Amino acid sequence: MKQTLKSVIPQSLWNFTRDAYDSARRVPELPAAYFHPWRRESIKRLSELKNIHKGKRAFIMGNGPSLKQTDLGRLKNEITFGMNRIYAAFPEFGFSTTYLCVTNDLVVEQFVDDINALTIPKFIAWRSRRHFNPQLPITQLPTFVYTSYTGPRFTADARRRVWEGATVTNLALQLAFHMGVEQAILIGVDHNFASKGEANKTVVSQGDDPNHFMPNYFGKGIKWQLHDLDTSEIGYVFAREAYRKAGREVLDATVGGKLTVFPKVEYNSLF
Repeated sequence: MKQTLKSVIPQSLWNFTRDAYDSARRVPELPAAYFHPWRRESIKRLSELKNIHKGKRAFIMGNGPSLKQTDLGRLKNEITFGMNRIYAAFPEFGFSTTYLCVTNDLVVEQFVDDINALTIPKFIAWRSRRHFNPQLPITQLPTFVYTSYTGPRFTADARRRVWEGATVTNLALQLAFHMGVEQAILIGVDHNFASKGEANKTVVSQGDDPNHFMPNYFGKGIKWQLHDLDTSEIGYVFAREAYRKAGREVLDATVGGKLTVFPKVEYNSLF
């Protein structure tokens, strides 16, 4: 029935109806999402970060196997957005990323102690707040971003709702835009996974991780969700167009990456 309705309703009206429903569905969340002291503090921090990197470039670091083929030492003095468990390799890198982004609740649930121990600015999905100790001083908590699964969009102001687009990379692209980054450069975004299966299905790793740059990234016994490359690409297209309209750009310097949404650039040529 839904497909039939969608085929006869104009796309603009369908989009409006979908987004209106999505907004109404979240009404019960709104008081906490906007008036909770943790969110108020997060919005304050995001306000302070608005355009902080205006006109600069930043590297958005995925966690694909291609990172092993990338000279990461060149990034020590660059603005970098790391994602999920990239922090496990900070000792190997010889530096910490400037920021850390995590949207997947399973990552926070299983590694919250690791995340708490990091001293870099951290951006975490609002729904994952339940994993953080309410007794912690507010200054020790991450910045919580109000993210959602539905209503495809690109948000230029991260104080508002941010669509996840099935990958934390899309959050990083929106945060970089919020901070004024003029040129966002992707590395380690292989857009290709050895593990196959139903998109977003939760699985438990049975051994070494073939999908990321470290075998213990999601090692044996770790719960994680299978990729949703199609939805990720929708988010990437939104990001590409938003950057273009603003006179900025997203480049893809991933070594051997399969993503085709962004212009490719050879990594070593950037230095």
